[in-house]
Amino acid sequence: MMEYVITNGKIYTEDKVIDQGYLVVKDGKIAEIASGDYTGELKTYDAQGQDILPGFIDIHIHGGYGKDAMDASEEGLQHLAQNLLSEGTTSFLATTMTQSDENVERALSTIATYKDKQSSTEEAEILGVHLEGPFISEHKVGAQNPAYVQRPSVEKIRHFQEVANQLIKIITFAPEVEGAHETLEALHDDIIFSMGHTVATFDEANEAVEHGAKHITHLYNAATPFEHRNPGVFGAAWTNDHLATEIIVDGVHSHPAAVAIAYKQKGNEHFYLITDAMRAKGMPEGEYDLGGQNVHVKGSEARLASGSLAGSILRMNDGLENLKQFTGANLDELWRVTSLNQARALGVDSSKGSLVVGKDADIVITGAHTEVIATIKGGKLHEF
Repeated sequence: MMEYVITNGKIYTEDKVIDQGYLVVKDGKIAEIASGDYTGELKTYDAQGQDILPGFIDIHIHGGYGKDAMDASEEGLQHLAQNLLSEGTTSFLATTMTQSDENVERALSTIATYKDKQSSTEEAEILGVHLEGPFISEHKVGAQNPAYVQRPSVEKIRHFQEVANQLIKIITFAPEVEGAHETLEALHDDIIFSMGHTVATFDEANEAVEHGAKHITHLYNAATPFEHRNPGVFGAAWTNDHLATEIIVDGVHSHPAAVAIAYKQKGNEHFYLITDAMRAKGMPEGEYDLGGQNVHVKGSEARLASGSLAGSILRMNDGLENLKQFTGANLDELWRVTSLNQARALGVDSSKGSLVVGKDADIVITGAHTEVIATIKGGKLHEF
C-alpha cells in the first residue's frame, strides 16, 4: 500500500499535543509521529496547520444518509458506512431497535454478513452491534415500539448473539425488569450492559453496577431524572465512578448546561460522545421511518407524532464542536471522548482510538470549527 506523510498539522496523541508535526502512514498503519517539519522524500499531504485527531468511533448509531441498520440491507450498510467518513467517523456499532424477533434477527444476520465483506479503506468499519432493546421498560420506550418490548433472558441473548456471529458488544437494558438481574450476572463479562429506557431507582441502578452493568445509554433521555430526594438513574450516572455514560451532544436532547454538568461529573475518561442518529441524518427535512414508526424531521429535531424525540440527525464532528462550546474545554481534553474511550470499552484500543505508532491509520483532520477536511481510513485519504 501507499506510504505518505501528513505534514504541518497539530497532532493529538495520548500523552501530548504536537503543535507542529508530521505523521507517516505506511501499509494502512501509523509508522511514525514526530514534531517539526518533514524533510524526507515521501509524498506529502499538507494539513495546513489543522487538527489531526484519531478517527471517531460512534458506539450508538441507527442510521443516516437515508439508511438504517434495521433495513437489513447490505447495500444500505455500505451506503451508511461510506458516508460516515464525511463526518470523521471511521468505526461504529450498528445499532438496532426494539422490533419483532424476526426483524431484529434479520438485521443482526445482515450486519454480520456484511462486516466480513467491508472495504478496509473506503468506508467506516463496523466493529459490532449495539442492541438497543427489546429488553427495556415499557414505561420509558421513547421512540422504541412498545409492542415489541420483552423481558431479557440468557437464552434469548445467546440466541441473538449466535445470529449476530458474536458481534453484539453493547445491550441497552432496563435493570429493574424481570430477568434482568440473572441475565446481567450471566453475561456481563461478554457484553457491555448499558442502562437505558428504564424506570430504575438510584439504588437499583447502583445495584446493577455491582452485578456488572457498565454504561448509561444516552444520558438524560428515557430514564429516571435527578431529584434531590430521588437521585434516579441520572444521579447514579453522575456519582458512580464505575459507570461511563453516552450523551447526544446536539443541543436538542439535552440543554448545553446539562451536558456541561455531565462532563464535569464524569470527566473525559468516562464520557462517550454519540450521535444516536437515524436515517434522516444528512437528508432534507421531511417524513422518515424509524423502526416502523413515522418520524417528522424539521431543523435539528426528529420527532414522532407524539412529540417524543426519535433519535438525532447529529454528525460526530458537529457533536464534538458542540461539546467544545457547551463545556468550554478544548481538544486537548475532549478528543478522547470521540475515540479512545470507545476503543477501550470495546477492547480494540490496541489498534484504534488514538494516534500511536503501530495502530491503524484511522485519522481525521478537522478545521477551526471541527469541520472535516479529510478522513483517512486504513491509510487511504478521503478529502471533503
